[in-house]
Amino acid sequence: MERLHARYPFLDASRDAVEAADVDLAALVQRGGPAVERGQERVQRALLEGTTEAEESQLWSDRAELLSYPVARVLVSLLDVPGATEKYAAAEAATARERFVEDFEADIELKSTAESRLTLERLLADFGLSGRVEPTGNGRFSVEVTAYLELAGDLDDERWRLVGRPLDDGRVPVARAELYTLLREAIHHRVAEGLPLAVPEPIADPLDDELTAIRQDISDLDPPMAFDAVVPGLFPPCMRDLLTRIREGEALPDHSRFALVSFLVSTGLDGEEIVELCDVSGTPAERVQAQVERLDDEDGSALAPPSCAVMDEYGDCVDKDDTCETIQHPLSYYEKRLQQAPDNRVTDWRA
Repeated sequence: MERLHARYPFLDASRDAVEAADVDLAALVQRGGPAVERGQERVQRALLEGTTEAEESQLWSDRAELLSYPVARVLVSLLDVPGATEKYAAAEAATARERFVEDFEADIELKSTAESRLTLERLLADFGLSGRVEPTGNGRFSVEVTAYLELAGDLDDERWRLVGRPLDDGRVPVARAELYTLLREAIHHRVAEGLPLAVPEPIADPLDDELTAIRQDISDLDPPMAFDAVVPGLFPPCMRDLLTRIREGEALPDHSRFALVSFLVSTGLDGEEIVELCDVSGTPAERVQAQVERLDDEDGSALAPPSCAVMDEYGDCVDKDDTCETIQHPLSYYEKRLQQAPDNRVTDWRA
């Protein structure tokens, strides 16, 4: 098992390395140890901090790091709470993007020839994109139109729409940073594929303690799930922006709609109230209602919208103010603004 496999456990070569090692997952979780501990940390940090990067104070072997990935996929599946698998996949993709950007830039600057470093060519090949993505010089690339549509399918921001892009002989030009975003989406899709898993009892039962710890962390560290009033003017800038965009008729990307709707659910609004506040009808209203239904969970765990770190990674963190600098979660922002606001400014929207 190589460091490259440990850093990018979703690669085909990484999966092959696990299969070659003939690891029995049931026996692995029964024994416990570093891979299970790291798998638990992977899920906890994904749900609470938007990253699957290990804590800086802890060093893990390549074996533990690689095997923690299938363990984490099992754990997040066993949580069985709405939003958990989506947050987890987003965090894995965001972490991978940070890593491959570092590796790609080192490759460009000829800083290293280490085999542990991922190259752009290798990542493209792993996702079947060799030839479908080609460099055109000056830090730009062309993407075969069908590949572009596949990768940008969930990026509904205006700048990703094909109608606004030049098209030359069936190929779409993109900048380097845009290609990195498209590759992040490819990773997101691969990580999310198959989740949640159907986990047999011999694998699930030994992980009871780890699941309890994760659920306790969610309960202890997630921002409050209920508020006395719904005051849109006190929402964090990111949520005010998403609310404005959906009111103006923009088709929000899935991750943005999830963030907004889960935030509104957490403030105490029901499905009909959310549709009314968002001022949507027809298909957009149906999508909002469907999102609310997926988030309808009695115990409320993992219902919170993505953390500020994830919002930032997906481009939804905008117009940061002084309060943003002191919090790590949109609901914490709202709680703080409600506490600071004079009583005459706290008028419940529902009234």
